[in-house]
Amino acid sequence: MSDLQPDIPPKGKLFIVSAPSGAGKTTLCNALRKRFPALAYSVSHTTRAPRKNETDGQDYFFISKERFEEKIKQGKWAEWAQVHGNYYGTCAAQLRELLAAGRHILLDIDVAGATQIKALFPLSIAVFIMPPSIEDLEQRLRSRGTDSDEEIRKRIAHAHREIAGRDFYDHVVVNDRLEDAIEALSGLVRKYTAGKGDGCRH
Repeated sequence: MSDLQPDIPPKGKLFIVSAPSGAGKTTLCNALRKRFPALAYSVSHTTRAPRKNETDGQDYFFISKERFEEKIKQGKWAEWAQVHGNYYGTCAAQLRELLAAGRHILLDIDVAGATQIKALFPLSIAVFIMPPSIEDLEQRLRSRGTDSDEEIRKRIAHAHREIAGRDFYDHVVVNDRLEDAIEALSGLVRKYTAGKGDGCRH
């Protein structure tokens, strides 16, 4: 049975945060979660192998390609995509249950996923994280030491396409200085959750 039902007005707010790989999205989302501990974090599923220091169920739910494709057929994903040869997806039922309970959610997904989420949850707030420049982005990717030169070239080419679609988002935050970017994101959470009474105000 599919979990993709027509959208109904949620009690909670859904925040979508997207960025090119290496733009600091994960760091910003982690900082936001520390500032707003009542903000629920939607953990995505992926078929890629865990990176060093990543924990299953905390950073991602790591599942097999076969299991992921089975859930596609069952209509279990609110959004899913194949990026750099791996599947990524968000469980629709999990989002609906949290929003129906009045929880605010932080969702860390790519541009393709954000488009799908917006179609299913049109009242969600989409935020795009911009790197200061493509040169800065490449330097960040190389400093991670996790990708080959070919993989970095692919990620940079993909970043160009993602940045070209930034106008789709409700807000754009440039991650030039980390603290400034954190403050900008925090301001958006306060703006959209004020008066909801769930402790999300900083």
